[in-house]
Amino acid sequence: MTQSEFLNVVMPFKDKLYRLAKRLLVSSEEAEDATQEILMKLWSKKKRIGAYRNVEAFAMTMTKNFCLDRLKSKQSGNLKLVHSNYADNQSSLQNEVEVHDSVEWVERIMESLPDQQKMVLQLRDIEAYSYEEISEMLDMKPTAVRVALSRARKTVREQLVEKHNYGIS
Repeated sequence: MTQSEFLNVVMPFKDKLYRLAKRLLVSSEEAEDATQEILMKLWSKKKRIGAYRNVEAFAMTMTKNFCLDRLKSKQSGNLKLVHSNYADNQSSLQNEVEVHDSVEWVERIMESLPDQQKMVLQLRDIEAYSYEEISEMLDMKPTAVRVALSRARKTVREQLVEKHNYGIS
């Protein structure tokens, strides 16, 4: 496989690898490093890459495993929290603040979810993978994926409702 062929296969889903890494590692810098590491590993496997039925799912699984290993390592204590700024130029300042606050709360709630629920929610609702693809990536039964997603959504919904009804201390 030439470099050009490799790039044609891998580049369409590179951003998805980054977003999954960022969801798991939180830090943009760590996510960039993880993405680069996965791309290097894929490059080293370029001769066998054609044998994989779904290269994207394989790469997402590699990313998930790499990030979880990274979090378990001693270096995980050095990971830093980085918040992204979300802006909509066509809305009022008040709307911008509300949207930013809501996005921040959803991110916080997602970070508090168990790893499996966090990954399923990220892959389904943010990355728009099918249940079957998620099942394959996370080595779960499709029913378990649906249950984890349902529980994750319920937790996010309940905590957002609680926040809006009672305010935050």
